[in-house]
Amino acid sequence: MEFMKKIMQHDMQLPEDVMLKIKLVITLVSMASIAFIWSLPPMAQEIHYHLFADQRTFLGVSNFYNVFSNILFLLVGLMGLYEILHSKKIQLMNEQKTAGVLFFFAVAWVAIGSGYYHLWPDNSTLLWDRLPMTVAFMALFSIVLSEFVSTRFSKSSLILLVAFGVFSVVYWHITELNGAGDLRLYILVQFLPMVLIPLLLLLCCEKSVYLAGYWVLLFWYVVAKLCEYFDQAIFDLLGVISGHSLKHVAAALGVLFLLLAYRRKNPM
Repeated sequence: MEFMKKIMQHDMQLPEDVMLKIKLVITLVSMASIAFIWSLPPMAQEIHYHLFADQRTFLGVSNFYNVFSNILFLLVGLMGLYEILHSKKIQLMNEQKTAGVLFFFAVAWVAIGSGYYHLWPDNSTLLWDRLPMTVAFMALFSIVLSEFVSTRFSKSSLILLVAFGVFSVVYWHITELNGAGDLRLYILVQFLPMVLIPLLLLLCCEKSVYLAGYWVLLFWYVVAKLCEYFDQAIFDLLGVISGHSLKHVAAALGVLFLLLAYRRKNPM
């Protein structure tokens, strides 16, 4: 109970020397990642990326299962918005509330953007698939940073992170239109938070009341990436559903478990 009171009063602080080490680790890992990504040559989007294993049409909808499986994002996104804004079952710290609303809004938006992309998969529609995913990544990263590092800069970090995420997608899209696509910034936006978040969970585990939720989310994220990579193999094995459709299911389940963690460990 005392732990919860400290969280709500924002006085749950790690020793200053520990915080300095954590910030140093974050800075070094970030700089190393940026240097590595930018040392690579520009990477255009491969055309075969759009050739998914399951291209079946059902009820007049092309790529039906890849389109329809996105409905889970809509459901869990709307559920999160409802529980933050209306039912108050989820009561994040004031500094995290804007990021939480934006996160669940972006998750719901993924259903529309990804569904649109899978109806007509190409680079132009892929833009609308990646924009909401990037906003969701950056909003979640902002929540984690505010919880583990500093609540003081949470709103400014949210604006900067989301702006950079959106810029990475727009930059890729413009370079593709100019015939020299460059995915490096977008790869950085996807890759870096997925490296820093586990580091923060390990270094600051005693500071979080949502620890299990974050780990379960990361687990399902890894499952989703594996399903995406083995899209054809899974479709050949199961016959009824492809790896990419299961990717949507796994990613949505990860968000659902995080939502349940937020609800169960509600500081109020």
